[in-house]
Amino acid sequence: MQSVKLSKVIEKMGLKNLTPDIDAGGIRITQPDINRPALQLTGFFDHFDTDRIQIIGYVEAAYLENLDLERKIKIYNQLLSSNIPCLIFCREIKPDQELLDLAAHYEVPILVTASSTSSFMAEVIRWLKVQLAPTISIHGVLVDVYGEGVLIMGESGIGKSEAALELIKRGHRLVTDDVVEIHKVSEETLIGTAPEITKHFIELRGIGIIDVKSLFGIESVKDTQAIDMVIKLEDWNKDTEYDRLGMEEEYTEFLGNKVICHALPVRPGRNLAVIVETAAVNYRQKKMGYNAAKELYNRVQRNLAKRDEEDD
Repeated sequence: MQSVKLSKVIEKMGLKNLTPDIDAGGIRITQPDINRPALQLTGFFDHFDTDRIQIIGYVEAAYLENLDLERKIKIYNQLLSSNIPCLIFCREIKPDQELLDLAAHYEVPILVTASSTSSFMAEVIRWLKVQLAPTISIHGVLVDVYGEGVLIMGESGIGKSEAALELIKRGHRLVTDDVVEIHKVSEETLIGTAPEITKHFIELRGIGIIDVKSLFGIESVKDTQAIDMVIKLEDWNKDTEYDRLGMEEEYTEFLGNKVICHALPVRPGRNLAVIVETAAVNYRQKKMGYNAAKELYNRVQRNLAKRDEEDD
């Protein structure tokens, strides 16, 4: 099961830790969803998902203020003894000292953010979904081309990195070279990232390792990108029939999600970067409702129909 350290959540979300003596690095978050324990604060703990991050917003804090001390301490004991990973207060709401004392006893970190409850919930869920998503690593290059995530695959030495370098020089952005970590964040979306150790680097045979960020600037790299299409580079084979019209879409599959895939034959003289750019623009055009292959087909049909009418 995927997990992320609570200390990483604190760092990423810029949270203030009111219980620094508790080891947040030893607490693991395994669920991308969060919980606002409104029902639990009233004493209803049936079906309580204790693995989730617990969020206290304005409404929950206002309810707690109206409880008498004895009732409040009882609720605090029930909530904090449930083995929850942490308790986060939004809008810089300050927890009372009774809660902090019990949190230290049960070793539950108490955290604070200045963000509003709804915006913080949306951001932490979005980030956790990426961090905790099912993940695989594949050999390839991921580039942001006109906002479309293009995953370039193929045999070692076929020219993936060289194509990516040319795309970068043409103003596009590198996400990762050589190893692509693919995260399934939903049934429709795959997110690609770079392993931390190889981030922003490209290997060019005959030259070695280059640092894209240092050579071309911060605008030439990107940390994450949704994978929208796959370009598979393969050696040109004169006996192979390649798609020349693009009427039927081909797909490849990662973690159960299908992604449009184009097989691109490689031979001397072909400008791979321009072809990849064109494929990305054509994909975007299809998303907007225009398909050049179908338009050509319709023109041919109309022309044939016109000829039949003239023959009659």
